[in-house]
Amino acid sequence: MISQLASTGKVKRMFAHCLDGVNGGGIFAIGHVVEPKVNTTPLVPNQPHYNVNMTAVEVGRDFLNLTTNIFEFGNKKGTIIDSGTTLAYLPEVIYVPLVNKILSWQSDLELRTLDEQYTCFQYSDSIDDGFPPITFHFERSLSLKVYPREYLFPFEGFWCIGWQNSGLQSGDTSNITLLGDLVLSNKLVLYDLENQAIGWTEYNCSSSIQIKDELTGSVHLVGAHYLSSAWSLSSQRAIIFLLITTLLHHLVY
Repeated sequence: MISQLASTGKVKRMFAHCLDGVNGGGIFAIGHVVEPKVNTTPLVPNQPHYNVNMTAVEVGRDFLNLTTNIFEFGNKKGTIIDSGTTLAYLPEVIYVPLVNKILSWQSDLELRTLDEQYTCFQYSDSIDDGFPPITFHFERSLSLKVYPREYLFPFEGFWCIGWQNSGLQSGDTSNITLLGDLVLSNKLVLYDLENQAIGWTEYNCSSSIQIKDELTGSVHLVGAHYLSSAWSLSSQRAIIFLLITTLLHHLVY
């Protein structure tokens, strides 16, 4: 679809999305994003997904002690960036020290497993004050900071950890590193297929971005669209489909 639109000369082979984790909805645009500026990191070549090379993981101000090849398992190269996946999956050698480091900030928590998959606890104070931000570092000095309000989600009166242990998965998903919408929300994510790169920046996804028309050189605003005020972890796929449909209608007509 992106290549077909780019072949008309109206847009470059680039697209971007910004999912509003607070209000629901967000922005989807095809073409060259001229504002805001977005730094990028190279895509890993010859991979079926959007894979990038992670170099380090930081919890608060402490870096996890990880080996340089820890993000590669067999033919699985790099970290998958996937807006079609709700949560975030980490291999066990990253997941265990990461979660232990997070929970060490509140040593008296009583942990429970809910829905047979989520590690959860009750906490009445501000989670952003009580838990550390997580920062993933990538090639070309690109980083992705994930705040407690993003990696912790409310479920049945508890706070649950959005990081999942991919070492417990089977088949092709075993021990992969995959960052889904839990960590991509509230960020403008740019896919630059022209230069085989991907990048992101923290952004207000209820606002607008500027896209360049390659034929005329003019710049257009692309604003946010909203589904409803009821935002949940299962909403993202429908949001992206709606935003793509809306944008394609605008481009064609």
